[in-house]
Amino acid sequence: MTDIDRKVCMLGAADVGKTSLVRRFVEGVFADRYLTTIGVKVDRRTVAIGDDRLNLVLWDIEGETKHRSLRFRYLRGAAGYLLVADGTKAHTLQTARELHAKVSSVTVDLPFLLLLNKHDLVRDWTLDEQEIAALEAGGWTICRTSALTGEGVGDAFERLAAKLYSGTR
Repeated sequence: MTDIDRKVCMLGAADVGKTSLVRRFVEGVFADRYLTTIGVKVDRRTVAIGDDRLNLVLWDIEGETKHRSLRFRYLRGAAGYLLVADGTKAHTLQTARELHAKVSSVTVDLPFLLLLNKHDLVRDWTLDEQEIAALEAGGWTICRTSALTGEGVGDAFERLAAKLYSGTR
């Protein structure tokens, strides 16, 4: 059995649920209390793939706002990333697209997924389904998640882990 370490960055607008998604994946819990991430918070979880263990080192990076923008030094050494948008806030999908463009401009093609979070509130979603379909047609892997219920969370992280693992072979 081989241990493989991979750094994964969580990127998105402020308040989209990046920290809650990480906490749901790592600890299996959801907290009602919201604490804004300042800088970066690092967690880890090991995923078994075949006979190997992929150690995901999860960098939960503070959210993008008009006053704070992505600090590219956090991307150094990243093997992949998860973009997160809040389904109830349409502007966060545009932020995710802009972040993807920024990351693509300063790194090689890193594997990524787009997580459309807060799927438990799908009745309140304001995202444009045609825009989502266009992203999927353009090759983006999109997962609908809910940090509250856990829906799709494990699957999303494991899908990225599989992409990272296939890149090591």
